[in-house]
Amino acid sequence: MHTLRIRLAVLLAVVACVATARTQERIQIQTVNGEVFQGMPNRQFKTGTGRIRGRVTSAESGTPVRRAQVRISGTDVASKIAMTDSQGRFEFGDLPAGRFNLSATKSGYVTVQYGQTRPYESGRAIELADKQALDKADISMPRGSVITGRIVDEFGEAVAEANVTAMRQQWLNGRRRLTPTGRNAQTNDLGQFRLYGLPPGDYYVSATLRNMDVMAMDMMGPMSPGGAAAGPSASAPSSGYAPTYFPGTVSATEAQRISVAAGQEAQGTDFALMAVRMARISGLVINSEGRPVEGAMVTPVSGRGIEGIPFFAGGTRTNREGAFTLNSVAPGDYILQVRSVTVMTSSDGSGGASYTVTTRVSGPAGGDAEFGALPLSVTGEDLANVVITTTKGASATGRVTFEGGQPSGPTIRVMPVAADLDGGGMGPPLAGGGPGSTLKQDGTFELKGLTGNRLLRLIGLPPSWSVKSVQVNGTDVTDSGIEFKGTDAVSGIEIVATSKSTQISGTVAQSDGTPIKDYTVVVFSDDPQKWAVPATRWV
Repeated sequence: MHTLRIRLAVLLAVVACVATARTQERIQIQTVNGEVFQGMPNRQFKTGTGRIRGRVTSAESGTPVRRAQVRISGTDVASKIAMTDSQGRFEFGDLPAGRFNLSATKSGYVTVQYGQTRPYESGRAIELADKQALDKADISMPRGSVITGRIVDEFGEAVAEANVTAMRQQWLNGRRRLTPTGRNAQTNDLGQFRLYGLPPGDYYVSATLRNMDVMAMDMMGPMSPGGAAAGPSASAPSSGYAPTYFPGTVSATEAQRISVAAGQEAQGTDFALMAVRMARISGLVINSEGRPVEGAMVTPVSGRGIEGIPFFAGGTRTNREGAFTLNSVAPGDYILQVRSVTVMTSSDGSGGASYTVTTRVSGPAGGDAEFGALPLSVTGEDLANVVITTTKGASATGRVTFEGGQPSGPTIRVMPVAADLDGGGMGPPLAGGGPGSTLKQDGTFELKGLTGNRLLRLIGLPPSWSVKSVQVNGTDVTDSGIEFKGTDAVSGIEIVATSKSTQISGTVAQSDGTPIKDYTVVVFSDDPQKWAVPATRWV
């Protein structure tokens, strides 16, 4: 579901650009069941008489940080933003009792959370009692580091509107990977980019060049019987650019590390995009009944782009005959993912450009949604007559029980997580796992559209709660997962959540016995096999 929302954001950006050329537009996004994407449906917010005040200062000089944005979030309140004044002060009022998180953002500084003491560390939540006033919720913001450079093509000419991303190495599920930091930039007409607000540390820089407008139009536009966009034909380039790492390589293992200290600017990160031969992929999508699927999204997903993190290489929609064509696909190993998605727009007819964009995800004759996935290796040669068959997938039913009483707070959902993020378990992001299932009043749940090996986890548990066990007919599958095949129906799943957790406490001291106040304790299993479990409970 998350990927669907991301892709719809791209589509809607194009719709908005067209519709708001002369008028201001209101766009509402909803799914077939009426869920509105913006905000949380059916969420009840609370108010009270509590208050949180604080001050934002510079970590280097202690001077106030003016006009910083401080955001508050919590389970019972809508997210709000306060702006600091000339003395760096901020305030949130009318707060109910509860648990709150604060974060501060300002251009040129590192975004930090309240209670955070080092980069990428989690902050500390504020426990506010009823009618309590907290006046010392102070936040210290360090100056951000900067990486600048220039992106050129194979001829040494500037590449404009290339997307540049700062990444760093992390241990994820027992493996070292390059992961995005969330800091991105786009090159200007001179090919220059500037990645700012980075915490001090070691980074790797990658660049991609993709025309998002064209991608969105390909996904939304009307289709001809041949599987291409209707209207005039256009030549597709036989060469393009692969995702490239500094200093100019498509291999993440050959990427060069860039180290920056606090507030430092690393200049001269210049490199050329790697030109590769692009391929055209065309074929047909048919459903479980052997009929062509109209309006299905066909998306090539590769894990090569960011070391095991799925990279989406554009996409297209099938026409009424189920045909599709993907242009300009770079060499690599992909999984062609298919999901039936129909995007419909409508206006209120008042001439004020008020649009409603609705998505419908369904299978044959309005039944359960179907999906498909096909591994494919692209070498630069065109591929034709590719056939992808969709399936409804497996289903699962079960019950969740709670040790320590029923927890209060937000809605709890059962989520199927891929047990193998690098192999066949990297199923379709919109299928194979789906959006999960909200618990019913009696604690039961039902999951549909499942495929591959899936771990079952609970989303929305309070911080003091965790999953204790997942069993299927008496067999523990908490960390091994459940293998879903075909249209199997798996029943008798028992998930136990508990608030009774083991705690470890102690102190850390230097060799002379002097206490150390600033440190991190990592607790992990002595069995290395448990480090690599997705969503592991053992680290």
